[in-house]
Amino acid sequence: MDTEAQPTERDRSSRPSDSEQPSDPEGPEERSRSAFAGRITDWVPGGRITVTLLTLLLFLLLLSTFVLRPFQIPSGSMERGLRIGDRVLVNKLAYRFGGRPQRGDVVVFDGTGLFGPGDYIKRVVGVGGDHVVCCDSEGRVRVNGQSVDESEFLYPGDRPSTVRFDVVVPDGTLFVLGDHRSGSSDSRDHLGSPGGGMIPVDEVIGRADWIVWPFAHATHLDRPDAYARVPEAGADADGGVGDARRPAGADG
Repeated sequence: MDTEAQPTERDRSSRPSDSEQPSDPEGPEERSRSAFAGRITDWVPGGRITVTLLTLLLFLLLLSTFVLRPFQIPSGSMERGLRIGDRVLVNKLAYRFGGRPQRGDVVVFDGTGLFGPGDYIKRVVGVGGDHVVCCDSEGRVRVNGQSVDESEFLYPGDRPSTVRFDVVVPDGTLFVLGDHRSGSSDSRDHLGSPGGGMIPVDEVIGRADWIVWPFAHATHLDRPDAYARVPEAGADADGGVGDARRPAGADG
């Protein structure tokens, strides 16, 4: 009796024929890529470690150039929230693709020719078209007829302003103030200068979104609710105030 198992049709089909060749697990394209990478690592001193570090540095450079930029707080003008030496991350995409600075945002801008050489960080109090006044009967800044309670972020003991002003912010510019009003050089100090102390939106580098250092002080910088009730420009309930209502920097 023949007890040897006979091959089934499936057994026959699963066996490679003489004409079949085993597939190459690594095709020419994969081999060429690995060979190219190998030549780079052989050519660069330090091999793979150096290539990895250079790739990381290139990534960080692109990130800093186009997306996020670290910024160190140079003075106490934004205390109490931002202290000297704090490192913040500036979102450079916040106002791209149609985005515009909003009242309450903390922005970094190039002050060259406006406040002086270098970059500055301040809070946006008025945007294009806004009527910004100091002060109401309780000493608060008023924007488009709405008094703003800035106690949430104002430096303890500071008044909203000891400098009186009454301006209309030209389109495409910003009226900015530091949170430490008694220790900040901002739009108030340049009202009589060319541009009237206003910051062109085009000079804004980005919005400060995060404090990342020191770790104990790390936090997200949210837009405060203080400006939420401010009506849009043109809804000013103050009425006319003569020449003081002209856009800052206007001739005559």
